[in-house]
Amino acid sequence: MGRTRARRSAAALATAVSLVALSACGADAGEADGKITLTVATFSDFGYKPLIEEYRRSHPDIVIKERISQFDQHHNQLSTQIASGSGAADVVAIEEGYLPKFRSVKDKFTNLADHGAANRESEYLGWKWEQGTLGTDDFVMGYGTDVGSLAICYRKDLFALAGLPTDRDEVGRLWPTWDDYFATGRTFRSKVEDKAWFDSSGNIFTAMMNQTEFGFFDANDAYIGRTNPKVSEFFRATAEATADEQSANLQPFSQQWNAGIKQGRMATMTCPAWMTGQIKTAAGEANAGKWDIAAVPGGGGNWGGSFLTVPKQSKHAKEAAALADFLTSADSQKKIFTGPVGALPSLAPVLDDPEVQGTRQPYFNDAPTGKLFAASAKSLQPNYRGTKDQQARIPFGNALQLVEQGKADPQEAWDKALDEVDKNLR
Repeated sequence: MGRTRARRSAAALATAVSLVALSACGADAGEADGKITLTVATFSDFGYKPLIEEYRRSHPDIVIKERISQFDQHHNQLSTQIASGSGAADVVAIEEGYLPKFRSVKDKFTNLADHGAANRESEYLGWKWEQGTLGTDDFVMGYGTDVGSLAICYRKDLFALAGLPTDRDEVGRLWPTWDDYFATGRTFRSKVEDKAWFDSSGNIFTAMMNQTEFGFFDANDAYIGRTNPKVSEFFRATAEATADEQSANLQPFSQQWNAGIKQGRMATMTCPAWMTGQIKTAAGEANAGKWDIAAVPGGGGNWGGSFLTVPKQSKHAKEAAALADFLTSADSQKKIFTGPVGALPSLAPVLDDPEVQGTRQPYFNDAPTGKLFAASAKSLQPNYRGTKDQQARIPFGNALQLVEQGKADPQEAWDKALDEVDKNLR
């Protein structure tokens, strides 16, 4: 989930640990009163609470804890836990951007194929299954949870204020390309001076880069950030729009970002499927009906989506694998999508399910999110991630923040990003 899969609800960011079932055991798997205790670790609200309660009722011999932490903290802690050989939960979510980092230590994770995972290959979108198997035929590192097919969420009331069309189909036709998107932003800012066009330059750049087949690394895992023309093109376009004051200059997923959404400080946001839950939570019921969803510039693209893995240090790998299987089953993914979280299923049959296809979001002006996001998920081309993808991506985000803060112009920011990446990859 993008959850960046990834998805991070305000409630989840404020909650270090959520206990779904109480137990006297510690964070690692153990036994209490003859029952097996399993811990599920995620980096946001994945919508698992009702599913865990359902599983507990059919498995009275299992006690389940849900551990929720912030996105980067979650993945950094997992790195430490894997390196030390202790402390990891029994079932651990890994966001697709971080998965390449952990594939280099796949021997520290349970091969879910040993627990029947290979039987589910036909259920998954082909590219999603390949991500979870690391491109191999005999090793399944994780069960795919959701996918983050892209769209643009926009404020209808602010578009009307700027004299722009508000119908979602007409809005989508405003920006077949990202250049058109930024041009529309200039028009908007000329009419509505006290509102930004987008929330964060980092989020825009991420969406743009996630539309490329190869971004920072090629298929041989060689760094191509300096030579790939798309990196320079997308960075400079975003930085120039930011210098043109189109950005609200909000740090993604921060308290200020949530407040900015609630206050309507921006007219548009890059919007993978999981972002709808973020916006609804942050904006609140007072803003219901003000948001809508249109096609993303450039067509397609994916941002986020996660996998449930089982570290080998789990003392109950068999039971943990069974739980991960249940949480990613067709029925579970359907319930999550049609529920408050709205994470888009990664299972092809579920995407074609009439209920999923017919799903609409009343909060977003009754947008047909089932058809919109499912169609995008089927047609998108996944973005290749290198094993050091995060070490390359983060400096570009940091550099764009410098532009937002007025501490660097686009060229200076570009140079700083390249220098920082070089240091990170030495």
